[in-house]
Amino acid sequence: MSALRPGEGQGADDPVTLLIRHRVHAAHATQYEAWLRRIVGVAQGYPGHLGVDVIRSHEQGVPLFTSVLRFTGPECLQDWLGSETRRQLVAEISPLLLEDEALELNPAREFWFAPASAEQPPPPRWKQACVSFLVILPLSLLVPWAWQPAFAAWPWLGGYLPSNVVITLSIVLLVVYLFMPRVTRWLAPWLEGPGPGGPHDR
Repeated sequence: MSALRPGEGQGADDPVTLLIRHRVHAAHATQYEAWLRRIVGVAQGYPGHLGVDVIRSHEQGVPLFTSVLRFTGPECLQDWLGSETRRQLVAEISPLLLEDEALELNPAREFWFAPASAEQPPPPRWKQACVSFLVILPLSLLVPWAWQPAFAAWPWLGGYLPSNVVITLSIVLLVVYLFMPRVTRWLAPWLEGPGPGGPHDR
């Protein structure tokens, strides 16, 4: 497999996101799901792995699985992609696929809004901004309130720097691992629809 290089404006140490699309024979979807759980567990053990989300959809009646894989940088991602372990796992599942897997490298800042289909453009930036605002605003109000009892019990933790570190870290973890993946799935029909200026509105 050829090396995947960072995109324009992306540094070698920036987080990267890889979209892996598999079109699966409908009769083998259950077997594929079991394989998918296995390879996700293996990938989590590799250095730099930040997480994975799986988008399940259908394309012309064919099951389409889009795995959104995140790593801390291109080198860690390439170590996983070029590993013998992954090569063996992909070879094992190849007979269940209708075609070779499709790989697409994306800037990490847009991984939440990755479209399920390679032909489909990402949502307009204004929609991405709306979703991000709706997720982050409630957390920015609720998280500081939730930490107040701890800050009162341990005054050193309630200092300006420690409290801001704790609050910011809490919000980031909640956004990345809990809320944003779910909200983008719930709002997928709206995100994938055309904007007010038409399908190419950005």
